[in-house]
Formats: sequence, structure tokens, C-alpha cells
Amino acid sequence: MESMSGAPVPKDFNAEEAINMEEVRTEWSIVQHMQTYWSILEKVKGSTLRLTKMDDDIYEHLTTDFPEFDPAATIDEDEMKSKTGKERWRKFMMAYDKTIEDYNFGTMVRNNPKVEYEEDTTIFGESSSHAILRY
Repeated sequence: MESMSGAPVPKDFNAEEAINMEEVRTEWSIVQHMQTYWSILEKVKGSTLRLTKMDDDIYEHLTTDFPEFDPAATIDEDEMKSKTGKERWRKFMMAYDKTIEDYNFGTMVRNNPKVEYEEDTTIFGESSSHAILRY
């Protein structure tokens, strides 16, 4: 028998006594979420996908607060996560604290709409950044 990494499972491995690491469970959940979202994107064009009832309003707000945003361009993660970038995203996100459940929960964002979720193409961003996921 092989493990998920392809390495053989030790003969003396006992699943009942294995340590349950919360970080591994969290990472596994993240991967499952990304795979599910990607399978949806393979079937539905992102610009027609509705994540909330407010998607159009959120996108309009995004283009107002971030006029430099180009949905076809690669996102500059350093700029997004800089002190100024974080302040801008925080202000943007706080507009939804009463209207979107888990408005401040993190979101996995592809840094380029032309690529799949991979380790070097995925950014962990604020939840309201899901506005950029559509385009």
C-alpha cells in the first residue's frame, strides 16, 4: 500500500494510533476546496458564476476602489500584501462586515486567470477578494 505522496506506508503503521495534526487537516480542506472550485470553473465561465447575491455590486465596488485592477493580468502579491495594499483591502472588505457572512475569512486566489491552482500561482487573500475570482 502507498501513502498519498506515493511513498510506501510503513508495515507497522496503525491508523488508530496515528497523530491527528490540525494543520494537515486544514491544508487538506484547502486543497479539497480548490479542487472543487476548479472543477466548477471547468464547467462554468467565471464571469457567469455567482458566489453571492451581491456579486455585481461587489465587482463594481472593486473597480471603483481598485481602478488599476486588470482581470486578465497577473496579480502582484507583494503589492497586494504590502502595508498600503493590506490597508486598501481591509477598507474594501469592511464594507461587507454586516452583509456577507464570514466577510473576513480567507480566500485562495489564483494570481493569474490563465493558470490552475498551484503552489506558486495561488495567493491567500481576504474573502472579499472573491470579487476578483469572477473575472
